[in-house]
Amino acid sequence: MGIFKDEEFYRIGKLPPYVFAVINEMRAKARAAQLDVIDLGMGNPDGATPRTIVSKLSEAARKKANHRYSMSRGIPRLRDEICKRYRANYDVELDPEKEAIVTMGAKDALAHLLFAVIGPGDHVVAPDPSYPIHQWGIVMAEGHACNLPLRSPDDFLNRIEDFYRKSIRPPKMILLSFPHNPTTTCVDLPFFERLVEMAHKHGTIIVHDFAYADLCFDGYKAPSLLQAPGAKEVGVEIFSMSKSYNMAGWRVGFCLGNPKMIAALGRIKSYLDYGVFQPIQIASIIALRECEEETRKICDSYQRRRDVLVAGLHRAGWMVEPPPATMFLWAKIPERYEWAGSLEFSKLVLERALVAVSPGIGFGPEGEGHVRFALVENEHRTRQATRGIKKLLKD
Repeated sequence: MGIFKDEEFYRIGKLPPYVFAVINEMRAKARAAQLDVIDLGMGNPDGATPRTIVSKLSEAARKKANHRYSMSRGIPRLRDEICKRYRANYDVELDPEKEAIVTMGAKDALAHLLFAVIGPGDHVVAPDPSYPIHQWGIVMAEGHACNLPLRSPDDFLNRIEDFYRKSIRPPKMILLSFPHNPTTTCVDLPFFERLVEMAHKHGTIIVHDFAYADLCFDGYKAPSLLQAPGAKEVGVEIFSMSKSYNMAGWRVGFCLGNPKMIAALGRIKSYLDYGVFQPIQIASIIALRECEEETRKICDSYQRRRDVLVAGLHRAGWMVEPPPATMFLWAKIPERYEWAGSLEFSKLVLERALVAVSPGIGFGPEGEGHVRFALVENEHRTRQATRGIKKLLKD
């Protein structure tokens, strides 16, 4: 091995084995054996990006002026447009010059923001379970992850208050995401108001990942952190176009709110990239300006899939709760299989029902005992998946 020997690279050595890789490998082997595996594991939207957006991309990509380096913080018109959306949807005023930046998706925003504002040993509070980058992005930035169980919104707030009382060192940041991945937990505006009050009192900053802002069902509307009075003084919100507009592969996101945090992220990004490919940014302007109705259609599609999945699992005897938002369903493992744990149960579902799901343990210790379904197959395929699961559970 020469100079490398058995030595781990510094940051790589801090990361745990990727639990989801076990299921991914099993799925790949099953498909290589010509088995029809229905993949409800990864939250990878399968819908097409609206035609208007694609047409604008094609048009803009033909212009050589758009082939040059762009701006790392995003072109002004795109920043203007996201600020207009926040004004229209949340009655929040944002300065596109100082309080908005374009990022290469939500992950880019979060990872680089953590590098910009977190120092070695800084405490960052996050829910457990959580999307992996929320936990391990803190570790990669050399912060100290303080993961608190997410049992309910009120319980989580109480745990944060308890953490403030008992900790010698108050958290530098609270990092959270509602509607929540993977648990689908939702909050109301008073939740954010109480959180912002705590942040002001203790000198803590807040980062809210708002990836599922528009995937809300049964009349629920997810509030923005920035609607809470004083939120911009202590925090930022990350919004992604991936789910709302079926633009996952386009990698367009935004970080919005506190000017100092936005400036810090902008400075980090100025060293790392030249921004999103300009034709994609131009097409994103059209998405924000003209495709609001498309976001509602996309949401309706996920709600129909949710209803099919829930009904099918109920017929199988698995009495899951319908999620109020997101593109996921978070399910407690059936009592008969609790002994197996989430990874072994996920392997069993793949082997015998030919359905891939995500084991809850991959989202943190509190995720054990659960699996996550992603609503990424059409209704026919979803019914097929539940029939396979029914056969497994009835055997």
